[in-house]
Amino acid sequence: MRWSVRLVALAVVLAGVGGSQLAADDGAERLVAAMLGETPMISDLRELTDSIGGRPTGSAANQRSVEWALERFREAGVEARTENFEMPALWLETRAAARVSGAATFSPRVAAKPFSRTTESAGVQAPVVDGGRGSESDLERLGDRIQGAFVLLETDELEDIPGLFAEYANDAAVENRLAQHGVAGVIYQGSRPGNQLYRHNAFRGPKNTLLAAVMERDAAARLLRLVRGGAEVELWLALEAQTGPAYEAHNVIAEIKGSAEPEEFVVIGAHLDSWGLGTGALDNGCNVAMVIDLARQMQRLGLTPRRTIRFALWNGEEQGLNGSWGYVRHHAEELDRHVMASSYDIGSGRLAGFFYSGAPGLGEVLDRALAPVGGLGPYVNLDLPIVGTDNYDFMMEGVSNLVGNQESANYGPNYHARSDTFERVDQRQLRLNGAIAAAVTWGFANLDLELPRATRAQLQEVIDGTDLGQQMWMFGTLEDWETGRRGRSQ
Repeated sequence: MRWSVRLVALAVVLAGVGGSQLAADDGAERLVAAMLGETPMISDLRELTDSIGGRPTGSAANQRSVEWALERFREAGVEARTENFEMPALWLETRAAARVSGAATFSPRVAAKPFSRTTESAGVQAPVVDGGRGSESDLERLGDRIQGAFVLLETDELEDIPGLFAEYANDAAVENRLAQHGVAGVIYQGSRPGNQLYRHNAFRGPKNTLLAAVMERDAAARLLRLVRGGAEVELWLALEAQTGPAYEAHNVIAEIKGSAEPEEFVVIGAHLDSWGLGTGALDNGCNVAMVIDLARQMQRLGLTPRRTIRFALWNGEEQGLNGSWGYVRHHAEELDRHVMASSYDIGSGRLAGFFYSGAPGLGEVLDRALAPVGGLGPYVNLDLPIVGTDNYDFMMEGVSNLVGNQESANYGPNYHARSDTFERVDQRQLRLNGAIAAAVTWGFANLDLELPRATRAQLQEVIDGTDLGQQMWMFGTLEDWETGRRGRSQ
């Protein structure tokens, strides 16, 4: 791998537009070459995932990861601090168990959906009914049998990122319907291959009232066949969790101050938290390690950007994008001086471009920033608003923002699953992605640009003219925008 990475570095320097741009910008050239070389990035990732493991916000492991990240930045000589924000509620699964009885007896593995309603230790037992895909017609077909029953839902096996967004949309719609029907609970057939269990927040997050769980795929298929064959079966389910009211959590913010315009800010971020079934390597430890390494290499090389660069490791992302929301509230007076905020959150698949939204001209600036790594392209940059990661609150505050548009690779099948572990990360591609992220971050911190914030009225036009509103509803943030609780006020 060492030799192949160096060949790639040489190719980037010599390739067409990339080569000429690098020659004109020694800082970009040096930084890109450093990110492609031998650095502690992979050993950092291994330590975060293997030694600390899964890191749900509110857990002891999450607090250890905050301390670990601070230490990594400070060892590199980069100024770093924690910033507090409020999480709306504590929810950490402590027990999930199930047993099928009646026409067949077996004990499938299950995982609670975060913010599921919990049970007493004795659990809940109820008949199982076939909910199909959870459409309105599927639920109408059940008639009165849906009352007090566990509704078992069939799913497609997840293969890629479009399938993931379809899964999110379907879950939100189904749970919104089921909340009106007096069911005992909802059970999803697991969509991950290999019977991997995983987590998604229950729709409406802490406001959820449903008992909701995922069942390993093959066992759920067996149960569906029994029910569809006319067998009468019941499910006993016990879901217990450590729960509590709002509490304080922490982001980690590191900073390299700008030399000419230190009061202007470029943010590069990845979320530090993960779910606890796997070790959070693809989602999102690999990009955490990349962000830390970018700060490390910039400091090691003595590179000082024109604008201040903030390296943000967010918490509370999985439970409602809370850490980055806390940041924009804490830094509200500075947001007019935030030039750009970027988020990297799709594993280690090839960084093929960016989703972007914000001021007119943002796409052109992005093209200029990517020029030093043109040899790693081509890039597809899409002017599309995206909800689901930590660009969201910057976007809704009118700050120009980017989300890495990465190839699916193995991200989907391992998303939020037990199988999200260190060995799933493409280490070579992670270094290449780091070089691209370095060029983009350095470019926005140094290029001549003017990217004013959008107003609330302009943001509403985007919501009305795109599918942004539907995305916001799907992730439970639309109501907060409409009530003025979240997003730009004017």
